Amino acid sequence: MNEEKEVKKENPEEVTFEAAIARLEEIVRSLESGSAPLDESLALFEEGVSLVKLCNARLDTAEQKVKLLTLNPDGTAEERDMPPMT
Repeated sequence: MNEEKEVKKENPEEVTFEAAIARLEEIVRSLESGSAPLDESLALFEEGVSLVKLCNARLDTAEQKVKLLTLNPDGTAEERDMPPMT
């Protein structure tokens, strides 16, 4: 539970992708158990939505950074941007 409090308190820019995913897993388990009161469930849901947005933004950024390395006919390597995924 200490990790979940740390994720809540941290600046979203400082939360790692892995920490956000771990917290999302905790939130899902808690919501699926149905044991939390309504107010707490709503707060968890809102936190989960924020974490999903954060994770999606991080994945988008990572995707933009991925480069495709191709081998030219002359044996030299060329780095190109990865084509967008559809």
